[in-house]
Amino acid sequence: MRKRLGELLPVGYYHIVFTLPHRMFPVSLYNQALIYELLFKSASATLLEFGRDKRWLGGEVGFWGILHSWGQKLWQHIHGHFVIAGGAVGEDGRWIEPRYRGKFLFPVGALSKVYRGKFIEGLKKAYYAGDLIIPDEAAELRREEGFENWINALVSKDWVVYCKPPFGNAEAVVNYIGRYTQRVAISNGRIISTEEGEIRFSYKDYSKDRIAWREMALKAEEFIKRFLWHILPDGFHKIRYYGFLANGRAKAMVKKIAQGLSTEKARELRSEGYVPEEPEGLLCPVCRKGIMVAFLIVDRWGRKIRGDCVPDYWAPETG
Repeated sequence: MRKRLGELLPVGYYHIVFTLPHRMFPVSLYNQALIYELLFKSASATLLEFGRDKRWLGGEVGFWGILHSWGQKLWQHIHGHFVIAGGAVGEDGRWIEPRYRGKFLFPVGALSKVYRGKFIEGLKKAYYAGDLIIPDEAAELRREEGFENWINALVSKDWVVYCKPPFGNAEAVVNYIGRYTQRVAISNGRIISTEEGEIRFSYKDYSKDRIAWREMALKAEEFIKRFLWHILPDGFHKIRYYGFLANGRAKAMVKKIAQGLSTEKARELRSEGYVPEEPEGLLCPVCRKGIMVAFLIVDRWGRKIRGDCVPDYWAPETG
């Protein structure tokens, strides 16, 4: 959370979710690493492509994604949560604002179609390369005709992609990350009882217009089986970073973008006739004569707002 906080820009951030249809089960269960990898690859490629499109931004976007594989009843519900900065870096290094700032970043209908196309292309490639494991429950897919019919059924449906409004502020982004990064399929707080070989737990029911908490009971064996579905393959990374927020680039890129945004803002203010003044020093509370000069200012999260280094005359022991 601290690292992500240090990479936040003074722009709006959008929350985009890419899902897979339930028809993917049980193939997805026997090909977890392949399917999860394909979701990340397809969703990230879609966002990068839309970012480069001049109809929307025309530059490089930056975002991170978090994988989730479960629903409230512990069934497979594979989806990825992506947090994307509202804007892009152009070829000239300048920041490009969204065309429809505050409303939406990209059209979700178009996102869904492109994402679906990329995922299906990758799935078919894996099948014909012999990399896709077909379980006995879906034995008909071992025949090419059966597989193509299954693919056609997948393509015939709209794949759910939705984009939430921008987060209210930087703290909201960090709180969101904190809630989602370390989650497992079910928390202890939702388990009501474990008696006589039965697990009773609570879940959110989204089937009605109004979300309601309900209870459900499963035999211990069924509960354990569903829980185990959501253990990630060995070595699989559930959080990934892309674009100008990719690992190894984020720190330098964020600093460069933030400086550019600050310069641009100052230029706008000057064009409006505003001339910023240097802040006056604070009167020393002890002698009431000397002027205190601020050389380092941090916010409540410890992020540096002003000041690059400690001056030579600074003595930690005396303050």
